[in-house]
Amino acid sequence: MNLPRNILLAALILASLAALPARAQQDEIKKKKSELEKLRSDIAKAEQRINEKGKKEHATLELLDAYDRQAALLKNLIRKLHDAEDTLQRSIDATRKTIADLSGAIANLKQHYAGFARSAYLRGPTYDMELLLSSQSPNQMLIRSEYLKRFTDQRRKDLSDIDSRRTEQERQHLVLEDELRQQKQLLDEKTREEKKLVVQTRKRKAMLAEIRKDKKNYTLEMNRKLDAVKDLQQLIARLIAEEAAKAAESPKTKNPAAGAFENRRGKLRWPVPGGKIVAHFGAQENPSLHTVTQNPGIDISVSTGTVVSSVADGEVSAIWWLPSFGNLLIVNHKNGYRSVYAHLGEILVNEGEGVKEAEAIAKTGEALSGPLLHFEIWKDREKLDPEQWLGQKGLSQK
Repeated sequence: MNLPRNILLAALILASLAALPARAQQDEIKKKKSELEKLRSDIAKAEQRINEKGKKEHATLELLDAYDRQAALLKNLIRKLHDAEDTLQRSIDATRKTIADLSGAIANLKQHYAGFARSAYLRGPTYDMELLLSSQSPNQMLIRSEYLKRFTDQRRKDLSDIDSRRTEQERQHLVLEDELRQQKQLLDEKTREEKKLVVQTRKRKAMLAEIRKDKKNYTLEMNRKLDAVKDLQQLIARLIAEEAAKAAESPKTKNPAAGAFENRRGKLRWPVPGGKIVAHFGAQENPSLHTVTQNPGIDISVSTGTVVSSVADGEVSAIWWLPSFGNLLIVNHKNGYRSVYAHLGEILVNEGEGVKEAEAIAKTGEALSGPLLHFEIWKDREKLDPEQWLGQKGLSQK
């Protein structure tokens, strides 16, 4: 009886290959675990700062900053936990497939081995000897002897393969149990952090309402914004220097995206749907404080949690936090052009990630003056008036 080796080999190879994606996903899970540990450490430090400041101070802008930073870290952790959960689910699916493939391979081996066993039983214990003795020539005896040897070797190999595959299947079951345990831990932690964020958001809202009652905080915030503008300029300068250093190291190649952004002047999409410009670019007078400050961009009043989209194709070159600006991100559109999005309640992308025009990159948060998005456009170290670059559709002007 001849065994269809090509079918059996294909089944065994399939079972082996099925484990490869799972191993790659396990490496990805380990990487995500390291990122999660770093976030947990940062959150613990932020919570410690809140506790220390809370003992000394009541509602202050600095304490509000500490709450904002902790909220940003919590949201990032929840997003990372969700990503880790997705990665783990893919690994669980791959492990289950591996187990199913191994089960199929074992069943196939058992089926063929059972065929050998039935054949041996029907022939009887003396059949092999009779077959050899009934040979009509020495050559035929050699051929039959080789056949019987291969027949016996194949049965022995089948038994060994069945045992080996069963051991691998048991190991995969242990892997699956561990992955399911990790999944439950991730779900529990995500639920716990989401509850913590709800409590933290409630406390921040109460603190912000108290801070808004004191006019002195608005003067203080104006001074903080002047410092934040300088810090943002330094950040832009650092990004320009880093980009120049990379360009010097790499061979010069033609950039097909160069020129694409400047050709969109007056036609760029708005970073948020709807809304109203409450602070224009350049000199702005505060009606309550009767002071004049320079706005490096525009402020668009929108509801908290409004989706923020990239105004054009680009790459996320920085995710940062600054007093008065809160969470911000910078998108590099090549050829010296960058867009800045600030007062973000939640960031949906990572540094180094490529983004497409209209792709969701964040959600809006709330500044001292209310819910809004602060938006800027830069050409190298020069701040540009965003209103000269954005199209008019979809936004009601003040």
